[in-house]
Amino acid sequence: MNNKRIGVLASALVGCIFTLSAQDLTMKITKRYLNLPVSHQVDRALMTFDVGGRQERVFEIRLASGKPDYWVFCDMSALKNKEIKISYTGNKTGINKIYQADEITGQDSLYKETNRPQIHYTQRRGWNNDPNGLLYYDGEYHLFYQHNPYERGWGNMHWGHAVSNDLIHWEELPIALYPDEHGTVFSGSAVIDYDNTSGFGKNGIPAMVAIYTADNPEKQVQCIAYSLDKGRTWTKYKGNPVIDSKAKWNSKDTRDPKVFWHKPSGKWVMVLNERDGHSIYNSDSLKDWTFESHITGFWECPELFELPVDGNKDNTKWVMYGASGTYMLGVFDGKKFTPESGKYYYSTGSIYAAQTFTNIPESDGRRIQIGWGRISHPGMPFNGMMLFPTELSLRTTKDGIRLFSKPIDELDRLQTSVGKWRALTADKADELLRQYKDASTLRIRTILKLSHATNAGLNLFGQSLLDYDMNYNRINGVFYSPEDMTSMEIAADIILDKTSIEVYIDDGAYSYSMERRPDLKNREGFHFFGNNIEVKEMEVYTFRSIWE
Repeated sequence: MNNKRIGVLASALVGCIFTLSAQDLTMKITKRYLNLPVSHQVDRALMTFDVGGRQERVFEIRLASGKPDYWVFCDMSALKNKEIKISYTGNKTGINKIYQADEITGQDSLYKETNRPQIHYTQRRGWNNDPNGLLYYDGEYHLFYQHNPYERGWGNMHWGHAVSNDLIHWEELPIALYPDEHGTVFSGSAVIDYDNTSGFGKNGIPAMVAIYTADNPEKQVQCIAYSLDKGRTWTKYKGNPVIDSKAKWNSKDTRDPKVFWHKPSGKWVMVLNERDGHSIYNSDSLKDWTFESHITGFWECPELFELPVDGNKDNTKWVMYGASGTYMLGVFDGKKFTPESGKYYYSTGSIYAAQTFTNIPESDGRRIQIGWGRISHPGMPFNGMMLFPTELSLRTTKDGIRLFSKPIDELDRLQTSVGKWRALTADKADELLRQYKDASTLRIRTILKLSHATNAGLNLFGQSLLDYDMNYNRINGVFYSPEDMTSMEIAADIILDKTSIEVYIDDGAYSYSMERRPDLKNREGFHFFGNNIEVKEMEVYTFRSIWE
């Protein structure tokens, strides 16, 4: 996880009519949502929900006493017809603004807001960061993620939850995991326990098991929870935590477990970031774990998976990476990862804490990744986004085996071709793109051919979407050497959304992402630059919104 700091302890999901007292607000839950006003002009303070004298939830919120900047909500379905008492340690004026409804405030404009991404997943309200628990099961792709439901800033870490049947269109579900006595809920992963090794399965239904870090002021520990209804409701294991390794490492930094089933050894494997690298643990039950090995050189959000080289299943390598995306290639025997080459990078920019899906059907065979896009959305009641899913593969290059990343083919379903051209001058290409300069979403696939130029590229309102410096072998300032060392061409697949830019170079050999930040004084729109360059190929596509 990025931006880790001590959170506020909280309990299980509750929900939230009015009886006003001098200090608190008592409400009987009759509607689905409780809407709460937020203002960034006030400091955070603690809000508590009590039911029958039992504290159900504690969290920090900037409760607006005057005009709200925006509204957040809690889904109160679990507390329907129950009475709760709401207490707040800050200015209590705002408590009178809290109200119930069967819709969230702003429902009429949801997904149509000025800076709402149209082809990337974002939550309705609040903050997100790391993707967690990426999993395919029974026709659904599950995306869990770090989530603050009460503000567009980091804090109050929960697991948000969304599902999709095509990796494109997402339905946001109620929060999956809430803070408890062990701490706030940091990053982790999820598996399907088909053989019921944990004993959580029931009546032939395998358990979906989440493995996550709980963070508290003293330490970070690893906990598990399970679901028998496809992730809609969760039960936390009474024996939590299952790993408490602070003493071993003399460090609080023990977090972000990635778990998978290792068929050759017949064991569950956990890769856990501890202090200065990634540790390997084994388990027969998901409850009891044995430390096996440790490798230094990584920080946060570990990944470890096997991929065929050039599509040959008889020739595979294991890939290990951390939150930054730098990776090593090597071998793995179930207990120890032995690096053979690296570290390399395949993607840079806004991406962080990427994770790959487990349990993808063998008939599919892809290794699909989603990364967190560290991109802001000015003026919006949400922040952070998920970058578009990509397919990872290993290919042999002039420099050895390398990891490639390109958008999944499903993206094509959203797009409509509006033009394909060949052998264009830069001026002609600019002219053809002029009508799309204000498009909120767009895809441009292009191949530039340099001649007299040592650098060339494409700008949009002064921002460099692509800046290829052939002389210094850099793309937007990052070193890049093409497969053909004498090549005068560069291929780019550029994907624009309202607030983001993603660019894939030479079929995924390198990619980068960034916030869309036009120069407000520059109104030239798209502009190809470079001395006497040729736009050898250019394809342009528009997108339908995933929220339609």
